[in-house]
Amino acid sequence: MKSHQTTQTMKPATAAKKLGVYLEATPAEFQEGVVSRAELDALQADPPEWLRELRRSGPHPRPVVAAKLGVSISGLARGGITEPLTTEQIEELKAESPEWLVRERAIQAEVRKEAVRIKEKKAEGAEQPRTPRA
Repeated sequence: MKSHQTTQTMKPATAAKKLGVYLEATPAEFQEGVVSRAELDALQADPPEWLRELRRSGPHPRPVVAAKLGVSISGLARGGITEPLTTEQIEELKAESPEWLVRERAIQAEVRKEAVRIKEKKAEGAEQPRTPRA
């Protein structure tokens, strides 16, 4: 008996998310079709010019904008940023350094510090030899 392996496919929105690009900025043929796992791997390994250009100058989806600004996605929303931004717009925001961005970066820095502290505490606890109970 032969086992048939079906080709795993995904919606364009899922593929765009995995590629880190804004779906509406991708070519129509990408938006209208389905993407196989093999096609996604090929796009990641050897990105076509449209994908390289999108990654370089945008518009970028919110997770990418947040990462480039050093804030959380929630922080973007609190700052009033709800639309995708281009690399140029992101650089302008960094240069302007509005109050909300400074505040959100500080919050994000505290979150990272706390995550490191918790990780270290867990590692410390794992290193402690357990004493057998009587």
